[in-house]
Amino acid sequence: MQIINVGLIGFGLAGRAFHAQVISRVPGLRLAAILQRHGDEASAAYPDATIVRSSSELLAIPDLRLIVIATPNDSHYALAQECLAAGKDVVVDKPFTVTLRDAISLVEQAKKVGRLITVFQNRRFDGDFQSIQEVLRSGVLGRVVYFETNYDRYRPKLRENAWREASRAGSGIFFDLGPHLIDHALSLFGIPVAVTADIRAQRNSALVDDAFTITLHYSGGMRAQLSSIMLAAAPRPRFILYGTEGAFVRQHFDAQEERLRCGTTLGSDAWTTEPEEKWSVLSVAEGDTISHRHVPPGPGDYRAFYANVRDAMLGQAELTVTPQQALEVMRALELGRESSLRGCALPWPKND
Repeated sequence: MQIINVGLIGFGLAGRAFHAQVISRVPGLRLAAILQRHGDEASAAYPDATIVRSSSELLAIPDLRLIVIATPNDSHYALAQECLAAGKDVVVDKPFTVTLRDAISLVEQAKKVGRLITVFQNRRFDGDFQSIQEVLRSGVLGRVVYFETNYDRYRPKLRENAWREASRAGSGIFFDLGPHLIDHALSLFGIPVAVTADIRAQRNSALVDDAFTITLHYSGGMRAQLSSIMLAAAPRPRFILYGTEGAFVRQHFDAQEERLRCGTTLGSDAWTTEPEEKWSVLSVAEGDTISHRHVPPGPGDYRAFYANVRDAMLGQAELTVTPQQALEVMRALELGRESSLRGCALPWPKND
């Protein structure tokens, strides 16, 4: 198999837990270099990788083909520009950029130089999201009228020196978790007709938003409600789907993030299994009664994202997360922010 050498920019939580671990376990990809500006954690964890302290050093390594950007949100645009100009294919951690204009610029630049660019939407490869897709394909719920996804945490105290909690471009929970939830809704139901959002700060001394509710309006009365709150001492369901003939409810989070944080080996039984008490519940109307059964998660595996990027680079597949899809997520983020400021629903642009 042809080997693609990968350079990773950033070795914080995202770079360390989500990108480095996953990339290093995908056949055909080699984590060849890591940019960690300070500290020695990267060299200790990946002794075979070249460790550099600047993007210029990284891009001077001649055999790197793919660069992964896992840095604070407001640095994505400039770094992606630099990598594309150097002739590299690029994966950017979500959110793509902090403005739709910058995202469009990157997509146009990638087309101009003939390079691949995509966004790390790893939660398309959560096992629970895989099972939702299968339930929708089966049609067992009838016409879906309501979709809800919640990504809640309980963090009443602000984290010191955390860039996501600071007042800077792209910080706050809406740009942190919103891209996951928006991508799920757009992947399942397509482009809405309008957007309503309420983005707010609720914790003591919060400098940026730490809660949001965004509603995507679809024709026929269908609604997708996407929500997150940092003061969720009691959990809400992760997913809810209501249809004319049934319902699907998932209470718990996909376990991959927790297992990556703990260093569980990808591909092991501990990586893929889940106790039945955590399975989703599918409720289906049968005449005047409703039957309930547990549904196991689908084959969730974050390696599938990078396997697809590998295959797309080799001309063997189309990108799963396309540049256009990345732009639509950015458009929803901007519409949500404007809707919250204006306190009204905003139509999705028809001519873009």
